[in-house]
Amino acid sequence: MAEKVLMKGNEAIAEAAMIAGCIHYFGYPITPHTEIAAYMAKRMPKVGGTFLQAESELAAINMVYGVSAAGKRAMTSSSSPGISLKSEGLSALAGADLPALVVNCQRGGPGLGGIQPGQADYFQATKGGGHGDYHMIVLAPASVQEMAELTIRGFELADEYRMTVMILADGTIGQIMEPISLNFEQRESAEKNWAVTGTGMKRPHNIVNSLFLSPEILEQKVLDRYRKYAEVTKKEAMAEEYMLDDAKIVIAAYGIAARVSKNAVDEARAEGIKVGLIRPITLWPFPVDVFRKALGTAKQFISVELSMGQMIEDVKLAIECKVPTDLCNRVGGMIPSQEEVVLAIRKAAERIGD
Repeated sequence: MAEKVLMKGNEAIAEAAMIAGCIHYFGYPITPHTEIAAYMAKRMPKVGGTFLQAESELAAINMVYGVSAAGKRAMTSSSSPGISLKSEGLSALAGADLPALVVNCQRGGPGLGGIQPGQADYFQATKGGGHGDYHMIVLAPASVQEMAELTIRGFELADEYRMTVMILADGTIGQIMEPISLNFEQRESAEKNWAVTGTGMKRPHNIVNSLFLSPEILEQKVLDRYRKYAEVTKKEAMAEEYMLDDAKIVIAAYGIAARVSKNAVDEARAEGIKVGLIRPITLWPFPVDVFRKALGTAKQFISVELSMGQMIEDVKLAIECKVPTDLCNRVGGMIPSQEEVVLAIRKAAERIGD
């Protein structure tokens, strides 16, 4: 049995990144992500890596751009306002087709908001984050173990598709401590034939660039990118399915909201209510097929969120509005309680006569 260690979610991300072969980290402190930077500052020198507290979030994301262009695995992390400051760099990474890992440990907003957990950056993450036509792969962990696992998986996906991958956690998952296994095989950043590493006079120059002044060339670049996104959508969508076989009511939730919702499902099942849970693990690509399959029994969906209702739009699109979808939510750093979710389930059950 693999030995387990007690770690915070943020620390698990940092340790897993180094296991994944990332020895270049650039960031700037902001609550509730700061433990990632602090852990990297302590550990990176011991593994021969580079930790740099940049002068700003803008500087940090552009440092990631530079290291990625040189063919190495790089990451940055922040919390909600800091991710907004990185948005121009996120667009530049996408426009140059560069792989990178970016962590957003979400807090309440808008503006500076508060330092308590939030999930209101869903639109920002899944609909781009910066200007232009592009996507990031967005992974949503719901445990400290998944913080580690999805970090390693994120680096692999980033390299495979030459895309930015975002770990979209919430402040609670970043701050809680749980025993986890770090029994992962050590990875290395593979050689990349497109990287700007110097030619040695043995090959043509590689150019990393997101500026294309010819509209015909830019259009082709965007179309090629969206063909890649279609492949990602087909192959990489992930979700956890819980008690869906006969579920007339289906909860949709991710992160800490999903943990609360799973307990609520158990309680409602004990009352005889046929309810299940879909926990999207990829927020982009959204696991549309899982939701459509649930329509075989579902008469009502409920989206549980720490926002005013953002993921609910993707739920409605996935099920093509064929059955009603309600919102159960708290904002401002508040988390829906198990009792609040159970109450929403009971109300739905009364409405559909379950």
